[in-house]
Order: sequence, then C-alpha cells, then structure tokens
Amino acid sequence: MLVDISISDLGVIESSSAELSHGLTVLTGETGAGKTMVVTGLRLLAGGRADASRVRDGAAKAAVEGHFSSESPAVAEVVEQAGGEPDENGEFIASRTVSSAGRSRAYLGGRAVPAATLGEFASHLITVHGQNDQLRLLAAEQQLAAIDRFNPSIGPVRAAYTDAFKHWRELAKDYQRRTESRREMAQEVDRLQFAITEITELDPEPGEDAELVTLIRRLQDVDSLRESAATALAALDGGDGFGDEDTAVNLAGAAEAALAGSSDEELAQLAGRLSEATAQLTDIAAELSSYLGALPADPNLLESSLQRQQDLKRLTRKYAADIDGVLAWRAAAEEKLAGMDTSTEALEELKKKAKEAEKDMVAKAKKLTSARTKAAKQLGKQVTEEIHGLAMPNSTLSVAISTAKYSKSGADEVEFQLNGKPLAAAASGGELSRVMLAMEVVLASGDGTTLVFDEVDAGVGGRAAVEIGRRLARLSITNQVICVTHLPQVAAYADSHLHVSKDKFTSGVADLSSEERVEELARMLAGLDDTETGRAHAQELFDRAQAEVAAFRAPSTL
Repeated sequence: MLVDISISDLGVIESSSAELSHGLTVLTGETGAGKTMVVTGLRLLAGGRADASRVRDGAAKAAVEGHFSSESPAVAEVVEQAGGEPDENGEFIASRTVSSAGRSRAYLGGRAVPAATLGEFASHLITVHGQNDQLRLLAAEQQLAAIDRFNPSIGPVRAAYTDAFKHWRELAKDYQRRTESRREMAQEVDRLQFAITEITELDPEPGEDAELVTLIRRLQDVDSLRESAATALAALDGGDGFGDEDTAVNLAGAAEAALAGSSDEELAQLAGRLSEATAQLTDIAAELSSYLGALPADPNLLESSLQRQQDLKRLTRKYAADIDGVLAWRAAAEEKLAGMDTSTEALEELKKKAKEAEKDMVAKAKKLTSARTKAAKQLGKQVTEEIHGLAMPNSTLSVAISTAKYSKSGADEVEFQLNGKPLAAAASGGELSRVMLAMEVVLASGDGTTLVFDEVDAGVGGRAAVEIGRRLARLSITNQVICVTHLPQVAAYADSHLHVSKDKFTSGVADLSSEERVEELARMLAGLDDTETGRAHAQELFDRAQAEVAAFRAPSTL
C-alpha cells in the first residue's frame, strides 16, 4: 500500500504531503484546486509519461515521492535487481522529478532507475483508473485478462496450454526451417563435415602451435646450443681439453678440503660456503648433461616440425586464431551438425512430433476455452448485478467468446457486450466508469493493492452516487482505495478525507477531522456549509455512511 506521498511544484501544488491509511481515502476540493495533480503525481510514481507543462510556473522542476509498504516477493525482487533497498522502516521509497525542460529522473530504493523500472515496481502495487484508463477496459487483451483473473483456477489451465503451445511452435518452426532450407542445410552439413574431417585428420593437440614455435627455435640453433652446453660441461666436470684436476668442480672441492677442519671460525665458514658451491656446480653439471642428451639429434626433425607448423597454420587461418580455438570450433561444429539431420527419415520423425504436439496443444486449448466460457457467464452475471445498483437497472453485461488464431494466450477472442452490443459502442463515458468500478469490485483480489479512481463518479448523482460510495467502501475492505470525487455521497463513505484547497496561486492538502468532514460535505451539497440545514443534512449523510462502513468491516456472526 501507499503509506504517504509528497509533492512539490507540480501544477498548482507548491509543496504538500499526505499520509494515507488502509481503507478508502477520498480527495475533494473546489474545481481547479489541484486534486488532479495528486493523481498526476501517482501516475509519475507509476512510471507514467513526464510532462514538462505540469511543472509549476517559475519552478525549475517538480518532484513526487512516495513510501510503499509491501511483503510481496515480486516487489522486493524489482527493488533488489535495481540495486535499491528498503529504508529503516522496511518501506520502499519511489520518487520522480520532472524539470521544466522536460527531463525526467526516477529513483527507487535510493538508486537512480529508468522510468520503466519504476513502472514495473508500481505495477505490483498500484492501479490508476481515470477517464483515459477506462479505455483499457475496451482492449481485447484486457478483457481476456479479466476473464482469467476472475477465476484463479484458469491460471494452471492457461499455463499448461502455454507450455504446449510453445513446444508445438518450436517443433513446427524447426520442421518448416528444415524443409524450406533443406538444400542450404545440406550444403552446410557438407561444409561442416569437411571442416571437421580436416581438423581431425591433423589431430592437433591443445597448445601444440605454441610448443612448435619453441621447438623450431631450438632446432634452428641446435649446433650452437650443443657447443655451448658441451663447453660449459667440460669446464665443470672435465673432458674436451679440460683435465679432471682442472675442472671447476674438482678445484672447488680442493679449495673446500684445504679449509675444512680449520680451527679458525672465519675459514670454517668459508669452507661451508665452498661446500654449497661445489654441490651447486655438481647439480649444474648434471643438468647440462641431461640438456645435451635431450637435444634433438634427428637431422630431419626441423624439416618435419616446420611442415607440421604450416599444416597447423592452415587450420588457424581458416577456423580460429590458435589451435585451442580450432579445437573449440570443431566441438561447436560437431554439436551443430548433430542437430542438422536433413534426411527424409529425420524430417518425417520431426513432422510426426510436431503433429503430436499440435494435437496436445489443441486439446489443452479446448480445456482453456471451456474454463473461460464458464467463467465468462459468471463474470457477466456478477457485473450485471453490480451495475444494476449503479443507476443502470436495465443494462446487462455479457461476455462473448469466439474462436481466434492460436497464440500463447489461447484460441479465444473475448468481447464485453452491454445489452448485446460491444462495450465501446454501447456505453457512454459515465456508464463505462461504472462498468469499470463494477468490474473492480467483482475482480477484487484482496491482495492489498492500491486502487486509484479519478472521478469515477463523473456524470452520476442521487442514489447511484450512494451505491458508488458503498462499492468503493466494500472494495477498500481488502484493498487500499484512493478516490477523487465531487460527490458528498461518495465522500461520506471514506475512512480518511483529504481536502485540496487553493489560495490565490498555490494549493495544499489537509487531512480533515470528523467535524471538518461534515463541513466539507455541507459545502459539497450545493454550497450549504453556511446553513444549519445544510450541516444537518451533511451530518446525517456522514453518520449513515459511516454506520454502513462499520457494518462492512464488522466480523461476521454466522
């Protein structure tokens, strides 16, 4: 629900805020006082279009901020994905600014977000019904959604159908693609098979191209490398012109022996260091011997390595930058090839699967149509009962369901009809408002959603106005309802009454006490606030409406 809202420099409102409670809250005030700006602010918080003309004259920007409380996981997920977080009270803060130049900024949970993210967040929490929003009720997809929303048991049936539809579409598209592009696919199969064979015949190893570079460099310098290593080994361990007694290892050993056992501490330390040096020289000599033994002796190895390098380069020029990439390309090509069977047998098998999937989808579509048909009759009956109490005693709402092309939502086309004619053609603006209200009453889910009605009572008076007030009050038992109204019969049913007043240039919002509410109701009764009769009439209207509200909320004794 919406906990509070703050507005600054929006239309005629310079700066104002209001706390909102559970139940029904009404906004009243003189024409032009700024009631619509409150709804405009709510639309901005719901991600609506930003209009620079709404910024108060002389102000740099308009700003709207709202605190929302919700335990919905979907709401928390939207905020978390946006990088925001709840405040210290566990509430989510949403805000929107609009500059006089038309630039808009949106914030959610303390983080800047696109307006679309704010809209996604608000879609779980708030629904605004205004004169333009009533037109949504005329859209075929909205009417279909109303049927599905009316009966929760339709949800699983629709989900099962949607899964079947997607499965059939995937198979049908695959079959069509393979059939229409069979020749192209066959050519692609040949190309992939050739490439895979070419790579497999060379059978490269991971990292082989880099290893070959090192080997070829060594082979090209093998004679000089062998000479350098042999000379160093002879100097360390004898041979090749060096006598055994003149080798570095022996000379270092002799030096160590000369100092070993000396009683002088300094000489003894030097003897230890010579011992370490002798051991290192011995290790180096052994490694040089191994290095010499490992140097390639095959005179043809350089030529074969260069040839292997050229073969691998042929692969890297065609398929990837290096051999590791070539191997990865082959793996991907093999996987792709596995799904490109264009043989007659494969196509027939795929066609069979597509037919079976289509049969399953059609069966599930029939179940969905049957469930919707039953729900449509009940919805039409209940909405008709509601609109009879809203000054439409001779009107009947019915729901016609016809066959449509299969889509992810089913094979049904829904049309709301008023007295047998399409709703768009048969209902006036005021009637459409009442049908919309009746629909909300019937479809009320009781999930704590905030429902905003902007002059839903336009063009209504008398007993119909009383019935609208009653229905809004009933709707507010399980939902937070905010209503902009000109009718005292509606305002009398509110749990909270906000009054929007205007001085010469600016407007403000005040939360009225019970006494002030009676005064405002008297004003709304054709300006009778300055007469005892008017105040008495307003008091009676208020008392009777509040008594009904208390009865609505009283626990059942049955």
